Amino acid sequence: MKPRKSSPLSFLGKIEGLPIAIVLLVLYIVFIITAPLVFQGYRIYMSFLQTVPPLLVCGLGLTFVITAGEIDLSFSAVMAFSGFIFAWGYKTFPAPWGPWFSVLLALASGGLVGYINGLLVAKLRVPSIMATLAAQFFWSGLSVLLAGGKSWSIEGITTNIVHTVFVGRLFGIVPAQAFWALGLAIVLWFILNRHKFGEEVMFVGDNEDVARVMGINVEATKIKLFTMMGVIAAFGALLLTIEMNTYFDTQGAGFLLPTMAAVFIGGTSIAGGAGSIVGSFFGAYIIGSLDAGVVATGIGGYWTQLVSGLVMTASVVLNILISEGSIARFAARLPRWATFGRSSPDVETPKIMKKGGR
Repeated sequence: MKPRKSSPLSFLGKIEGLPIAIVLLVLYIVFIITAPLVFQGYRIYMSFLQTVPPLLVCGLGLTFVITAGEIDLSFSAVMAFSGFIFAWGYKTFPAPWGPWFSVLLALASGGLVGYINGLLVAKLRVPSIMATLAAQFFWSGLSVLLAGGKSWSIEGITTNIVHTVFVGRLFGIVPAQAFWALGLAIVLWFILNRHKFGEEVMFVGDNEDVARVMGINVEATKIKLFTMMGVIAAFGALLLTIEMNTYFDTQGAGFLLPTMAAVFIGGTSIAGGAGSIVGSFFGAYIIGSLDAGVVATGIGGYWTQLVSGLVMTASVVLNILISEGSIARFAARLPRWATFGRSSPDVETPKIMKKGGR
């Protein structure tokens, strides 16, 4: 029997992030049709480039964690804690180097939280869902205590170079944080798909025992992984805090579920062993665009969750269909239908059947 020829559409399953990119494109087309006054202008897209990057940044880090077969529920608390550290440092240390030192302190604080999470998971064998859930409560509570339950206004930061570098407007229009998020996505894509650390993460997520047999230090990989996640979450906190010019002790509280949704609809396997940075990138913009898009259509904000559920389901289903080649197999059957039930010319009938042999 000759092997079936591959369908002309079989290559679609090899394009990373294609299903979720299609969903994002269709979503924007629907919004343009239903809310032309809003979505035919550039301002709404600039607002997405302003508001989505913190969620996107956390989603990129979470993609690594889930690819390794783990979970991190504490990154939203890191956004609060590291945001406070930056605000405190900015108010405490004088310019010109004080703000930059505060940036380093914030990133280091996120790395510290991640490192502790990594030790609990890798060395003490605490399940990551429990370790990071406990960390979520602890660091959120500590942030509230340190801030005294108050919001901190970061006065004068809009005129500081730190503000210009991280959240300024390029050409007076495009938010700088969009370029930071895009650059981080490119770097992390190469790490996950072209670097030894990325291979180790995927091997660990697929099977820890096999990874150990291959000489991978699973414990060290997990510690590095959670530390990296902490630093990335702290970077998201910087973008959020500097853009708002204010620290809120509850900031990051609404990021947990949307970020996880962005990662999962982007194609990262919940079982570990496979992750998609490109998928998480587009997934974040889908999740970050839904609220404004649904409200702009005029159907009412109470439809947001319903529409979000439908879009997420469509994204996951399309991802499965394309990745498993279901659409390609469907297309491959079209010539057979055109021959009114006769066998497909791509498959040769076995000779024993032609002869009626046994």
